[in-house]
Amino acid sequence: LSRLSLDLLSFDIDAPRWDQSTFMGRLKYFFSVTDCRTALLPDSRLDEAKALVESCRAGSIPPGTTEEQLYFAKKLYDSAFHPDTGDRMNLIGRMSFQVPGGMAITGAMLQFYKTVPAVVFWQWVNQSFNALVNYTNRNAASPITPKQIGIAYATATSTALATAVGLNLYTKKAPPLVARWVPFAAVAAANCVNIPMMRQQEILNGIAVTDENGNKLGHSTKAAVKGITQVVVSRITMAAPGMIILPIIMQRLERYKFMQRITFLHAPIQVMMVGMFLVFMVPAACSLFPQRCSIAVSKLEPELRDSIVSQCGDSVQYVYFNKGL
Repeated sequence: LSRLSLDLLSFDIDAPRWDQSTFMGRLKYFFSVTDCRTALLPDSRLDEAKALVESCRAGSIPPGTTEEQLYFAKKLYDSAFHPDTGDRMNLIGRMSFQVPGGMAITGAMLQFYKTVPAVVFWQWVNQSFNALVNYTNRNAASPITPKQIGIAYATATSTALATAVGLNLYTKKAPPLVARWVPFAAVAAANCVNIPMMRQQEILNGIAVTDENGNKLGHSTKAAVKGITQVVVSRITMAAPGMIILPIIMQRLERYKFMQRITFLHAPIQVMMVGMFLVFMVPAACSLFPQRCSIAVSKLEPELRDSIVSQCGDSVQYVYFNKGL
């Protein structure tokens, strides 16, 4: 066997290509899996990538396969298949669709913020999009019923609409820039409701925690709260630069006569500029915290802590779980 073949035989496709304990390592990883070009690939190509990943896991790599082909297959697998179930995720809910989907909706929210009907419509569209993303990227080990999904969606949408419409009316006499920031306030408030509500099963019943080797040790509500809090912070961070900085840029640009002559292009301009922010902010926000989150055994619920100590003694100091995205 050639040296390349020997290397591939020992190739661990699930080993991180970049160091996941550092922000830069996670950033490189999420730049890879949130690549919006992967959203254009047909399901057949994604299924081929999944088959290659699974054959590699089974120790059976097709002859002639290169290391780069394995890495690319893993990139497609991570971008399109759920880490808990291995099922292909719906296109709109994938992180690789966050840039095209988010730039269109956010650009519209920033452009059409002056009238109540426009605010209501675009906040509803955004919360519908967010609900699908949150459901798609949940921790699938904690199932949620259709009724709970409906309640979560209705609650988050109502929160966004109440915040947006209330602030829209409140800021009528405020400086124009303040009114432009209303969509961000609504998005931030809704994220604080939408994500916990969509993942309420994890908060109520706990999230599955494992030792360093993946052996399941029980369920923890404290781990769930930590993971969901990190996801909320990440989502708000993802939206913040575009929704805070772009209104300042647009307000200044609109003073120029050439911008006043092309008002019909303001919406497309904002969509493209939001896209420029999101290309960087989607992977950066996803990278803020490790995907495989950890929590000290000492910070777990007393019952679970005692159970782990009785099973493993002092050998397990931290437990791990998938925080979701």
